[in-house]
Amino acid sequence: MSASTRPTRLPTISVNAALLFGLIVTAWVAGGAARADVLGQTVMRTVAWIAIIGSLLFGARPSLPAAKPAFLILSAALVLVLVQLIPLPPALWQMLPGRQAITAAQLLGSPEWRPLALVPGATANSAEALVVPFAALLLVAGLEKRELAWLPSLLLGMIAAAAIPGLLQFSGAGFDHPLINDTPGQVSGNFANRNHFALFLAFGCALAPAWAFSGSGRARWRAPVAGGLVILFVLLILASGSRAGLMVGGLGVAAGLPMLYHGIRRNYRGLPSWFLPTTFAAILALLAIFIAISMNSNRAVSIDRLLSLDAGQDLRARTIPVVLSMVMDYFPFGTGFGGFDPIFRIHEPFSMLKATYFNHAHNDFLEIALDGGIAAILICIFAVGWWALYSMKAWRNGPELAKVGSSILGLTLISSIFDYPARTPTMMIIIVIAAIWLGLNRTDAARTALPAADG
Repeated sequence: MSASTRPTRLPTISVNAALLFGLIVTAWVAGGAARADVLGQTVMRTVAWIAIIGSLLFGARPSLPAAKPAFLILSAALVLVLVQLIPLPPALWQMLPGRQAITAAQLLGSPEWRPLALVPGATANSAEALVVPFAALLLVAGLEKRELAWLPSLLLGMIAAAAIPGLLQFSGAGFDHPLINDTPGQVSGNFANRNHFALFLAFGCALAPAWAFSGSGRARWRAPVAGGLVILFVLLILASGSRAGLMVGGLGVAAGLPMLYHGIRRNYRGLPSWFLPTTFAAILALLAIFIAISMNSNRAVSIDRLLSLDAGQDLRARTIPVVLSMVMDYFPFGTGFGGFDPIFRIHEPFSMLKATYFNHAHNDFLEIALDGGIAAILICIFAVGWWALYSMKAWRNGPELAKVGSSILGLTLISSIFDYPARTPTMMIIIVIAAIWLGLNRTDAARTALPAADG
């Protein structure tokens, strides 16, 4: 058989790659909500367990050193949640801070052994939720070298696909998601929360420039595609109505600019000195034009909501002192993960009572401190410290993919000051992948399609 008539062989994929693709597709469909009672949670956790079992039985053994920090942080979080479910003797339980009211209510009954968690069912749900990031970690760590190079394209495609339901909502066509608790009339894509949708699009703004210049000879078609995607992401962030999204979206674009600069330098050597500044000015001007058009046509809902914000009427800002007081009441052991809603109702002032309920603190750092006490705070300090240290290494002399990972994690940390993005299954998967990318060094960069930075 001649070379011209020989059939073209399609690339084969490993078991881990196939399972990871299935997990990501499932996350796109069902992973956009944080509430425990939505159908999407059942779908996500079922698929995650199938992926873990399939990988352990038929997949390659995890061997990626960059995954170790993420594994340690996840394992510490799981151990802490499980410890909160261990039953304690009545005398010891009654000595824990914040249990006096519950103890007084039970004086007429016989003492019972109780776990540290005040809402054990919610804490058990928190433990079950960690199956999703553990599945993602196991699958990514078991990918082959050539398959690791596909991850940036896969994630950018996932983000671009998430824009489709957002566009439908933006057009007024409507998109009633049966698997999550979305809000009718809100531009939130396949997420229940528009802040999470805006953050997801901000990830795309940071990833697109690095993806555009990855691989040899691909920048010719990838660069305009990436530019179009960034413009689309920015416009959808404006349309989402997310005030926090304005900030993380701007930071996402800013994080992508250095990677755009290095990409142009690598792929277009010998160009005149005026080319780079002119290109950057043209890109920023183009973004400004599209933003101005969006504002002029009354489509920039995020900006409208920001300008009309009344800090005195913002319920989230008014709850911060209450949550801080709760943290001190239950310190140093916390209330147990997942139980914010019923615990907050115990402490909620009459002046803040409304027909709707307050499901989270909308400051995940405070809520983590409330849920897990000093142990959770220490895990957070370790995680943020690791991110800061490795981010300095990445931006100083690391591969482009490590910079993308640093950007995604940084955007998540900033967003967590105003919301709870890391509690949704989709975000858990992205965060795990970003943490693995951040752990890459120049030697590991050979595993991916994204090159190391110049110099």
